[in-house]
Amino acid sequence: MSLEWLVAWSWSLDGLRDCIATGIQSVRDCDTTAVVTVACLLVLFVWYCYHVGREQPRPYASVNSLMQGADANGLQNGYVYCQSPECVRCAHNEGLNQKLYHNLQEYAKRYSWSGMGRIHKGIREQGRYLNSRPSIQKPEVFFLPDLPTTPYFSRDAQKHDVELLERNFQTILCEFETLYKAFSNCSLPQGWKMNSTPSGEWVTFYLVNQGVCVPRNCRKCPRTYRLLGSLRTCIGNNVFGNACISVLSPGTVITEHYGPTNIRIRCHLGLKTPSGCELVVGGEPQCWAEGRCLLFDDSFLHTAFHEGSAEDGPRVVFMVDLWHPNVAAAERQALDFIFAPGR
Repeated sequence: MSLEWLVAWSWSLDGLRDCIATGIQSVRDCDTTAVVTVACLLVLFVWYCYHVGREQPRPYASVNSLMQGADANGLQNGYVYCQSPECVRCAHNEGLNQKLYHNLQEYAKRYSWSGMGRIHKGIREQGRYLNSRPSIQKPEVFFLPDLPTTPYFSRDAQKHDVELLERNFQTILCEFETLYKAFSNCSLPQGWKMNSTPSGEWVTFYLVNQGVCVPRNCRKCPRTYRLLGSLRTCIGNNVFGNACISVLSPGTVITEHYGPTNIRIRCHLGLKTPSGCELVVGGEPQCWAEGRCLLFDDSFLHTAFHEGSAEDGPRVVFMVDLWHPNVAAAERQALDFIFAPGR
């Protein structure tokens, strides 16, 4: 080592020592209250940085990566991670509003603009509606403005169809039990669909899927399928209409999610409803009852779960989508045209 380097090093140490000594003396000379205040502010600042860091939204996996994971487990999703180009949830894109407006114009040219004010308004301002909706209700595809919003509906909302379904409870239950016997022979019989859930098993048997009849399944439930034709408010001609048997095994939780639109109300007819099963819509819990219909707006954030034991058996409902009672007849006709399957 050179002499100059040693001298410089010694000078640096002396300077550091003097700096530390000066700092200690400054703290001694400082008022105790001021020191405590500064310390508290430092603690609050550190806590704030930690809190803000934790609140940053986690990056979501892409739909493709989620589907790859689902495929690896042999699962098909019922409402989010869908590969079908016809899926009403997955196929929409930035050009959806232009497509809907084009469909509305085509409908008006064929028929009339009369009664189309609300639909026109909804399509024109769809982006604003979907982005500004409170988080409790966020339909994923289409929001029709000025409809009364409530998580659950009374039975009188669609009284005729509710009473018709309940009168045919035994018919639907018998056809389900015949179908369900096939589960003793294989894990997932033909016609059934396995849905992705964080725990348990959720399977569905569709008679109508997004406005499209499933002929093979309908032939297995002929009386239930004919019953759909007798319902006055069943959505059967557009992509928002579904009818299926939904089965939750014990220990199943369905992830909270939103439906695609607020123009419908979802009807669940309880077929098998053991204890420990609940539906939560917009933060409000309800229980199913066998032979009774439960009506709700699935554009609200909702989930369902079955916390019963294996001895309790599955929770089973017959699900059918009905028109929201405040959607007028002219609007229903136009929406069937605008959202026709494959359009």
